[in-house]
Amino acid sequence: MHDLLILGSVNRDLIVHAPRLPEPGETLRGQSFASCIGGKGANQAVAAARLGAKVALGARVGLREGGAALVAQLAREGVATHLIAQPEDETPGVALIVVGAEDGENQIVTVAGSNGTLPVDQVEALPLAGVKYLVAQQELPPASIARAFERARAAGARTVLNAAPFRPEAVSLLPLVDLLVVNALEAAALLPGEPATPEALAQALRQRGPSSVLLSLGAEGLVWADAAGCQRHAARKVRAVDTVGAGDTLVGALITALAEGQAIEAALRFAQAAAAIAVSRPGVQDAMPTRAEVIQFLEAAP
Repeated sequence: MHDLLILGSVNRDLIVHAPRLPEPGETLRGQSFASCIGGKGANQAVAAARLGAKVALGARVGLREGGAALVAQLAREGVATHLIAQPEDETPGVALIVVGAEDGENQIVTVAGSNGTLPVDQVEALPLAGVKYLVAQQELPPASIARAFERARAAGARTVLNAAPFRPEAVSLLPLVDLLVVNALEAAALLPGEPATPEALAQALRQRGPSSVLLSLGAEGLVWADAAGCQRHAARKVRAVDTVGAGDTLVGALITALAEGQAIEAALRFAQAAAAIAVSRPGVQDAMPTRAEVIQFLEAAP
């Protein structure tokens, strides 16, 4: 049994660290290279598993180009992988990532691979009994996400959409979403022409369907909006080394805390602590903290 079901992408991440992000047409000499598992679905599942959640991943991972190794790595992290389809004739998704040493910011280009072929039929077969939260992002076909949300709501699970990377189809999903997680750019893209303040955007997004909205502002913290109102929460102060995967860590930690029954204030504090630890270390999944590390961080915080 699993409390969390994450429906999402699995990628092979190809990561280059450079002195800074390149300008258009510019070639830089990189500092280091790594190849590892990634994808927003896989990242969020691993973040949750590291923090003690009972989490399964629904995904599609082609077995060409080492796809089986990606699934095996997820299993070693404690993620239930029995809902991952593994077609032999498809290639996994790929993400090309450049990280700038100056501020840890990044540029990412993805190729969907087998993520882009996850069919509605696979969603129809997902077991939802006992699932508390179903989480999806936007690296899968929108029709499959929509059907998953419909089935999850019918089964009594709460639906979470991390509307990243931005796709216009997200607008049509909002009526099926209980909790929407976006950054400032994604929020503005969902509501072009709306008031520009984060608080106003969060409240405007709630009017489109979600009962709760988390609008991430990176180093400036986040805005949380629900029926009780709208509040801004400052970010934990750490030196950012690598921001790739910070949003996925935040989502995985938040849903873990909410599934445990933590009050929203405590859950947000827990999630922000996990994200702060992640950005202070290099790597994506390698940087994601364990529960003991988050507890220690919170106990040391003023």
